[in-house]
Amino acid sequence: MTKAVEFLFDFGSPTSYLAYKQLPKIVARHGARIVWTPILLGAVFKATGNSSPVMVPLKARYMNADLARFAKRYGVVLNFNTHFPVNTLPLMRGAIAYQTTNQFDIYVNAMFDAMWAHPRNLNDQAEIAHVLNDIGIEPDDFLARIDRPDVKEKLKANTEGAVARGVFGAPTFFVDGDMFFGQDRLDFVEEKLLP
Repeated sequence: MTKAVEFLFDFGSPTSYLAYKQLPKIVARHGARIVWTPILLGAVFKATGNSSPVMVPLKARYMNADLARFAKRYGVVLNFNTHFPVNTLPLMRGAIAYQTTNQFDIYVNAMFDAMWAHPRNLNDQAEIAHVLNDIGIEPDDFLARIDRPDVKEKLKANTEGAVARGVFGAPTFFVDGDMFFGQDRLDFVEEKLLP
């Protein structure tokens, strides 16, 4: 039976971005698969009493240096988004809306890229529309999809379900019922995929 890594993520998390850039390589090495679980990180923070590390100045300074170290190690472009924080609610609803389509992979890549590789102001609907147009998704289709009740409910259910399982931030991974938090725990995720 193929092992699975459940990946709980939010585009607003730079560590989710770094994990996203590494996880496909890890699962490929082990013949595993990724189970994508979009969540709303702000709602997780609110439910758990957690907050973004950038809210603590000393922690933010350290984390920014650490993110740069990991980006260099991974050979990944990482540029802090000057429009941060970004309200990712429409973006994460988009991940839900396109998850069962053949546009999901390109959508996820484009949103992570627009947030952390070539930062754009994703608080601005016009900027989101530019990103969508670049990947062949009609902005009107996007707006219609993210307004569907089933899409809204699925993101809410994913987020509440994550909190119920002990999730307090992103990225979080589950492998065989074990939880791992943070892109700096990918080595443990990979160990869990060993036979």
